[in-house]
Amino acid sequence: MGKHAKPSGKSAPAVPGSGVRVRPLPIRSSVRLRRPVDIWHKPALSAVAALAIPDLTLFGMGRLDLVLYTSAGAMCALYAHGLPYAARARTLLWVVFGMVASLGIALTAASLTTSTALLVVLASLMAAVHKMVCDATRIGPPGNIILTFITASAFFVPQHLGEVPLHLALALGAGGLAWLVCMAPTLIRPHGPERIAAARALEAAAGLLRTEAGSRGAEAPGGEAAGIEAARVELAGAAPVAVQPAGVEPARVESVGVAQARHATAAAVNAAWHTLFLVPARTPARAAARAGLERLLVRAESALGHDGRTAAGEAERLGTWARELRSGRPLPQVVLSAEQAEELMGVAEEARGPRRPAPGRPHGVRAVLARLAPGSPLLPIGARVAAGCVLAGWVSMAVGVGHPYWAVVTAASIFQANTTLSWQRALQRTLGNLLGLLLYTALLPLMHVGELAMIALALTFQLGAEACITRNYWLGSVCVTPMALLLTEFGRRVPAGSLIADRWIDTVVGAVVGLACCVLVTNRRAANRIEVALGRVAAAEAVALRLLAARNAPGTDGAREARSAQETEWALGAGATQESEWALETRATQESTWALETRATQESAWPHVTAWAQETGWARGRLAGCLVELREAVDVAAGEWWQRALPEERIARAEQQGHRALAGLVRQLPAAVPTPVPVA
Repeated sequence: MGKHAKPSGKSAPAVPGSGVRVRPLPIRSSVRLRRPVDIWHKPALSAVAALAIPDLTLFGMGRLDLVLYTSAGAMCALYAHGLPYAARARTLLWVVFGMVASLGIALTAASLTTSTALLVVLASLMAAVHKMVCDATRIGPPGNIILTFITASAFFVPQHLGEVPLHLALALGAGGLAWLVCMAPTLIRPHGPERIAAARALEAAAGLLRTEAGSRGAEAPGGEAAGIEAARVELAGAAPVAVQPAGVEPARVESVGVAQARHATAAAVNAAWHTLFLVPARTPARAAARAGLERLLVRAESALGHDGRTAAGEAERLGTWARELRSGRPLPQVVLSAEQAEELMGVAEEARGPRRPAPGRPHGVRAVLARLAPGSPLLPIGARVAAGCVLAGWVSMAVGVGHPYWAVVTAASIFQANTTLSWQRALQRTLGNLLGLLLYTALLPLMHVGELAMIALALTFQLGAEACITRNYWLGSVCVTPMALLLTEFGRRVPAGSLIADRWIDTVVGAVVGLACCVLVTNRRAANRIEVALGRVAAAEAVALRLLAARNAPGTDGAREARSAQETEWALGAGATQESEWALETRATQESTWALETRATQESAWPHVTAWAQETGWARGRLAGCLVELREAVDVAAGEWWQRALPEERIARAEQQGHRALAGLVRQLPAAVPTPVPVA
């Protein structure tokens, strides 16, 4: 969840008589430093290794003018470090293929035309494609910016058509080396990525329990907090009250901190389950390792429905397990209740292996195509990128910059999901580039020592960029800027004064023009996406409530009732959002994947309780995913500078009721408190 989405206690001012509100743009939070990401060193060291080998090889051959092409493949080592190794292997192949294909288009265009204006247009279109595809695939950091930087640079490199195959072969070879570097840790810690994902879920769950405990302690009877709570309960009482099935507690107003911690826990658990879904279990050893992580996730998930009586002890236990996972020790011995054990038994019987994702949602290439379908919220972002990059490149040309690729890259880098984030990125990019240019100027004497010194500086800047960029983008840009300038120095020497002046002009032009396009090309579909997300949450919540009611109703087949409820409610949810093309992601697979899975479920002869446990796991996963998507949609729409007022009351009510239903499902699997297991 973006920083801009944190409640500030102030509403955005609305334009009188229009129902449209204008959001103030933040400044202080844009430059504030954060804690670094826990695995920042993994992409950093991988990229340094993947760059060093070809750079030193070219240095020995006296062909450092080819560094740009080997760097294109080596930079692929920055991707997919959060994925399990089997999924990482597939993803990196796609990244290398996309990088080489983009580089081929750029080099071919550079060899066929010398029109700078046309090359700017082509580079801008490629930047828009990179942005939309990376967002649709949810590839994660560094996203589209590396692809765009390499491709935009290649558009303005003098090229002969006969040289293109050799240059692409160099990029492909370096990409293969990057693949090997990123896959090498599987020899040492084959389960490292999924253990880290499970540890994050455990840490988030422990944080939720501590936050809830602190919130309860702060609510002293008769104090100011009690008065505020009473007023909120009085206001909440005016809303329609739904009949609560057994297992769902009455509505309770949560503090902002608890609500944020609950959302963070649901998102972390949901992400960890999706990570485990990508882990193959082809051997008994792999199946046992994945099953052990699933048991830990079931315990982490139980924090969403914890009663609070033993919150401190459970939080400490979860935190200890998270540290054990990160340290590489053997998996902790987790004791599950009978209901929790039945859940894992049910999914094992269903798949003859560990838990798999619930049906009803597209996966793989179909999911990517659905996110790029007409009506997708990614399309306005692509239009912003294309328009902003073209204008930035042309303005840079007009002020005398001969190769305005840096303006194109700057404009492409600042385009984020909404105007607020784009403003923050523009401010960060401008500040970071200015400081980076100053750093480059200060290090010019050292760069003139020799080519080996330039290679060492480039690798140092790469390491520094990855170490700093997770703290704040502007801090990482301080290292990215001189590294990018060094790449141009390897191919041909450019006067330092001219190079620095051009980059500064390109930075300012790209940031100003790009931000102007963000303000003018508003993503009006962002609010529509909220309506779709609200419909999905309502449908998933209805499934959960009917499943709980079927579970507790005497003489009913809970699993069969739950399957019927899911079919009915998801059909209604899809129909309710039929006017939005974004809902195709759900409807496109309703008659195929869900039908096949449901038929397989109905034809299997499972025990009653085991089948219900399986449906509960599916319903929990679907509801948690819908709640995460709703919060993402709200964050995107809330950050638009010029946007109609959001249905904040409906959003708050949907999130509260959805989390209560999710807690009700989790509470059906009460966590047993195990005897502490000594750590070897």
